[in-house]
Amino acid sequence: MFENREDVSTSSVVLDLSSETESVCAECGMLGVAFHPNFPATPRVYVSYTSLTRTDKGPDTHLSEFTSHDGGLTLDPASERILLTVTKISEHHHGGNIIFGKDGYLYMSVGDGNEFRVDRAQQMNTVRGKFIRIDVNGTTGTALYRIPPTNPFADKTALCNVTGTNTETDTCPEIYAVGFRNPWRWSFDRQTGEIWEGDVGESTKEEVNRVVRGGNYGWRCYEGTLRTSLICTEPTNPLPPIAEYDHHDGGGQAVTGGYVYRGTKYPALIGHYIFGDFVSGRLWDIPNTTKPTVELTGTGFLSGLSPSSFAEDLDGEIYLVNIHGSIFHIKATDADPGTGVATQLSATGCVDPLNPTQPASGLIPYKPSAPFWSDGALKERWMALPDDGKISVGTDSDWDFPNGTVLMKNFHLNNRLIETRLFMRHPDGVWAGYTYEWNTDQTDATLVKGGKTADLGNGQQWIYPSESDCMFCHNSASGSSLGLETRQLATKMTYPQTGFEAHQLVTLNTIGVMEKNIDSPETQVAYPDPSDTSAPLADRARSYLHTNCSLCHRPGGPTNASMDLRFDTKLASTNACNAAPSLGNVGLTDPKLIAPGHPEQSVLLTRMKLRGSTHQMPPVGSLKVDDQGVALINDWIASLSTCD
Repeated sequence: MFENREDVSTSSVVLDLSSETESVCAECGMLGVAFHPNFPATPRVYVSYTSLTRTDKGPDTHLSEFTSHDGGLTLDPASERILLTVTKISEHHHGGNIIFGKDGYLYMSVGDGNEFRVDRAQQMNTVRGKFIRIDVNGTTGTALYRIPPTNPFADKTALCNVTGTNTETDTCPEIYAVGFRNPWRWSFDRQTGEIWEGDVGESTKEEVNRVVRGGNYGWRCYEGTLRTSLICTEPTNPLPPIAEYDHHDGGGQAVTGGYVYRGTKYPALIGHYIFGDFVSGRLWDIPNTTKPTVELTGTGFLSGLSPSSFAEDLDGEIYLVNIHGSIFHIKATDADPGTGVATQLSATGCVDPLNPTQPASGLIPYKPSAPFWSDGALKERWMALPDDGKISVGTDSDWDFPNGTVLMKNFHLNNRLIETRLFMRHPDGVWAGYTYEWNTDQTDATLVKGGKTADLGNGQQWIYPSESDCMFCHNSASGSSLGLETRQLATKMTYPQTGFEAHQLVTLNTIGVMEKNIDSPETQVAYPDPSDTSAPLADRARSYLHTNCSLCHRPGGPTNASMDLRFDTKLASTNACNAAPSLGNVGLTDPKLIAPGHPEQSVLLTRMKLRGSTHQMPPVGSLKVDDQGVALINDWIASLSTCD
């Protein structure tokens, strides 16, 4: 808690549940907080969180009530009354948002628990995959809550509060609406009372729903408007989403529900539902009068953030919560959006217009010591900085680039250019990726919008990533500019402009592009090249995982897993060694993410060998297994005896 003034610098703790909360897994932690509508006169606050208890392997979700004894300044942890417990076999799909409605009842969204072969979202004897509504007013002691008489199944008497499931196979009276996968964030329209919800999809669609009492929203039979092939109970009259977008059309991969704007500062936004995507960082607004179903594409505003939640203040102004710890005010703008990126690579200014196969004058080449796997392609890389722009180095040795930076990469297969990618930091600080497909004459390349897969004519297919695919890997947790960190460039390379070999860090210091020169650049230790058999096996393997996996598998990364595969993270601290998988066993017996001495039991290795599956690694951008990388990780796992 802190005072509501701009110069505030101190805060105080109201409630600390850190010792009671499971927060290691990616979707775990404190999921929702709702103050009683009459707070602090009624000094009760309700909290949804993942507890340390694991009744069914996954952390239990608790909906608990806490009481204040000092007029609302703090909440007493010892006053906790657990109103509802939801058990799960998985660490994912908790949902967990809680809000009081104008009717005074407490609403809660609950995820389906991520059970692969069980359709919890359509089963009526469980609150998993549901919206629920309960009455907490006037309840004390053993009377945890009452069922509002207008609930769709209020006539059912056996509450589902013990494990989130009615053991008598009867319908749970708490249920308000059904058929949800992971309703992570939702809100009430403060003017109409309508519920607007973002339901996180599985492999193809993200959806926005307007939730009504008794409505069925189709999961697991439907993902958005798409009929799935999953085992499911066919719903009666499933309601279509108001809006949806595809994972492969540039939209993103994990919707975060927002709010209908009811503020006054931006009249053009009044009545528009504002929401975003956690992976791509895109934000959209659609009128609250929108009819089902609007197909969204790679439009909207690229925020460059990872929006994990939204909020509104007393005046109806809307805020975005970035998962890495910042809060932003959503503002409308009348600024000219510009003409966009050039359709032809030759017109971008990044290449020689007379010979687009060559970079424009002034681009700086670079070469990471541990390159990323790109389906066997050979790559060339350059950076272009704005005039007087400087590169800064973070405490984690990741590099941060000034607004106006462009990173360019050429991909070659069979002695010909097939793709050029541009990764730009726009003047507003937002990163965005663009890809160009080369013509057969090798005279120019054309912008690919929304991504595509093409046959290269030699038995190999190639993925041109969508805008959201770019941002999945180039996420803010990894520093956005992949491969550009001190230890990746602590090597020599031959500069094509001169034909001379020089140390990259020394060169960058010398030409004056570093905000602060890197100390003793020639003594910096580079990440070993995974293909360099003269380097220790463990170092090569960890270098490979750092480059190819840790861009997502690190704290704050855009995955459901809690692994930290960065090079300097001790194996025992990666949350992978001897750790049970949370997203399926991929057909293995007694699987572990990394099973020391047993590659055949290691999920990480098995997923590296998959393609064309939702379990493949990497999850996007690759159609060809890295056989050399698989052999390296296999040998490393086989060499391990412990996690130390």
